[in-house]
Amino acid sequence: MIAADGTADFDPKALVRFLHESFGRQATFAIERIAGGQSNPTYFVTHGSARMVLRKQPNGPILRGAHAVDREYRVLTALHPAGVPVPRPILFHADRNLLGTPFYLMERVEGRVFSDCTLANVPKPERRALWMALADALAAMHRVRPEAVGLADYGRPGSYFERQIQRWTRQWHESRSQPIPELDELAAWLAANMPPDDGAVSLAHGDYRMGNVIFHPSEPRVAAILDWELSTLGHPLADLAFCVIPWHSAPDEYSGIRGLDLDALGLPTEEEFVARYRRGNPDAAPLRPFHKALALFRFAVIFVGIADRARLGTASNSNAAALAPLARRFAARGMEITRSSTRFEPVPSA
Repeated sequence: MIAADGTADFDPKALVRFLHESFGRQATFAIERIAGGQSNPTYFVTHGSARMVLRKQPNGPILRGAHAVDREYRVLTALHPAGVPVPRPILFHADRNLLGTPFYLMERVEGRVFSDCTLANVPKPERRALWMALADALAAMHRVRPEAVGLADYGRPGSYFERQIQRWTRQWHESRSQPIPELDELAAWLAANMPPDDGAVSLAHGDYRMGNVIFHPSEPRVAAILDWELSTLGHPLADLAFCVIPWHSAPDEYSGIRGLDLDALGLPTEEEFVARYRRGNPDAAPLRPFHKALALFRFAVIFVGIADRARLGTASNSNAAALAPLARRFAARGMEITRSSTRFEPVPSA
């Protein structure tokens, strides 16, 4: 029996035939497209008793290097044996003749996903533990040496922050958005206050946050880190800085927690979260205002891109227009951080 929800961008019967050939014929098959903002179409697939997730490239022309599902599969293959919480990879299929694009299958991990950083639907005593688990999983990922798991050539090592500033500044300048003086000011500050390269290199997820992990169904631990599309070799503090953005953004600014009574809500402070991360990755350098300002700058430019696509009518997110004002607000948040900083401030002791 074949059950499909009708939203697949390929012929489900072709996938059924492939699964029968690969894993043996089964009496039941079901496929369901997962809603959300993923740029790579993602599906729940059930083949007999096997419960899997399929990720593929979108149909049609794509930019060179974009939607690299082969890189996602490579990361899962490297990290799963190393004990990092990621879904077990099952297979990668490069031939686009089957489903129209390359795709891969991974194990479906059961658990809980939270998009609300306040964890409002979780009992208060569990909230702090879930945030600490998010820090623990990030530290575990960064402890893995890329060269030890076959990822030494997964990106360009060194000068990571310099390249990030150049990339996102260029993307901002190429936008046809309305002027945002705060974004120009933040870009200039970052270029003038970039710390010396300390040589730290790790796998960088690129989008590590509360909404991109699956927590165990009942325990406060991360069962799987998802969405590796932006991963590369980078600096561990880039991921950490991106993960603490909620402490610098308000609830109406992409579900931040700034200004809330954290103690009353059972949520940790930023300092407590960072300390927990450094306990799991003691070799990590201290998180500086520069790193957090760069994370906010990057997110602001991402919102500029969303606004541009909304104006052109090509945005995939239905509320893209509503997200557009966040570019200015995140740039302003970044500038607030810079005003509390001094150039190359002394590194505090761990």
